[in-house]
Amino acid sequence: MPFNSVRASVLVVDDDPMMIELLTTRLELAGYHSCYARNGRDALERISQMRLAAMVLDINMPELDGFGVLDHLRGQGRLKSLPTMVLTARNQTDDIRRAVALGARDYLAKPFQDQVFLNRVARLVLRSKPNPAQGAPVPGAPDLWGVPTGLRPKAGKVFDS
Repeated sequence: MPFNSVRASVLVVDDDPMMIELLTTRLELAGYHSCYARNGRDALERISQMRLAAMVLDINMPELDGFGVLDHLRGQGRLKSLPTMVLTARNQTDDIRRAVALGARDYLAKPFQDQVFLNRVARLVLRSKPNPAQGAPVPGAPDLWGVPTGLRPKAGKVFDS
């Protein structure tokens, strides 16, 4: 389960039903609440109706593609509170640059390894702003590296052996 006392919600946006099934199942098994949209317009509607911890976004979709979703959310200032990972078969340098310039916080190419995907989603959720629907971090819960919160050394701090 994610490191919060309440399940974090992750929106999966993809037009491929098999990919939606794969991603939502992986997220649910990892302890997240998942929901989905099959195109960019539906995604924008879901985002306006739900409190989300993160979004996994494909680029190639009908009606409104992933770049359009990112551009719309950036224009509204919503990407600061909705960490987004682009997950797509497009792996060209220009696509990566464009997604990041539009506000994506991560970019993962298909095909992918399940554990890499789940680690990246966990990182997005941890970076999301606190949100009443998510609850507060559980004291002493492990971070991404399995170290209980509060025991990880601060950046730049060196310990003598």
